[in-house]
Amino acid sequence: MMESDADRHWSESMPAAYEQFLVPVLFRPFAEDLAARAAALRPRRILELAAGTGALTSALLAAAPSAQVTATDLNETMVGFGSLRAPSAVWRQADAQRLPFEDGAFDLVVCQFGVMFFPDRVAAFTEVRRVLAPDGHFLCNTWGTLESHSFDAAFQAGLERAFPVGTPRFLPTVPHGYADPARVSADLTAAGFAVEEARELTLEGHAASVEDVATGFLTGTPVRAAVEGRGDGPAVRAAVLEEMTTRLGTGPVTAPMTAYVFRCAAGREIPG
Repeated sequence: MMESDADRHWSESMPAAYEQFLVPVLFRPFAEDLAARAAALRPRRILELAAGTGALTSALLAAAPSAQVTATDLNETMVGFGSLRAPSAVWRQADAQRLPFEDGAFDLVVCQFGVMFFPDRVAAFTEVRRVLAPDGHFLCNTWGTLESHSFDAAFQAGLERAFPVGTPRFLPTVPHGYADPARVSADLTAAGFAVEEARELTLEGHAASVEDVATGFLTGTPVRAAVEGRGDGPAVRAAVLEEMTTRLGTGPVTAPMTAYVFRCAAGREIPG
C-alpha cells in the first residue's frame, strides 16, 4: 500500500534512472534467479506482472527462449520503456487486480518485487490463479526486512539524517512492507494457491559506488517527489551520500540483499 499519491507517480524520466542505477545492482541478480526457476518449469506461455523496465522480462526471454512472454505493468510509462528494452515480449498495460486475459491463458505467471504494490493482494492473487491453467504455477518474490538489505537500509538511514522529522517512508512501507513470509503465504493460500516452496534467498549486489545507488533512489523512485517537495535537494543528497559512505564505504561496493521466493501451484478449483 502506498503512503501518498506521490508514491504512485512515475514521471517519464524516472524509468531511465531506475534502469541505469538500480536495476543492475538491486534487481538483476534476483531476476536471473527467478528466470532460472521459471525455465525449470518448462513453461510455454508466461505472464509477467509489474514488469517495470524489463529486468526479469529480458532474463525470462534468455532462460526460456521457446516460451511466449507477455509482460505487463500498471504504469504506461514503464510499459513504453520496457517494450524498448525487451521487444521480443508482448507488452500490455494491465492492472493485476483486473487482468485482461481469459481464464487459463497461461501456464506460468511471474512477478518480481511487485506484489507489495498491489492494494488488495488476495484479489490480485485470485486473478493470477484465474488466468493460470489448472496445472500452472505462480512464481514471485518479495524483499525481506529493510535491515536485511544493506543498500536500502543505508539509503533510508541517509534520509533520516537529512530529515530527522517526517522522513520519507517509501522504502520501509512499500518495497519492504510485505516482508513476513508467513503473511505472504497466508494471502496466497487465501487465493486458493498451494504454496509449494517459500525460500529465503540472500544475494549480493555490486555497485560502482554508493553515489550511483543514491542517484537511482533520488531520481528513479517515488522518493524523488518526496524530496523535491521539501526543497534543498543538494543538501539532502550530501547527507544521504555521507551516511551511505559511512555504512558501505567508498569505491565499488558489494553488499547483501535478502528476499523471499515463492513457488505456488494453481490447483483445479477456482475460489467462488
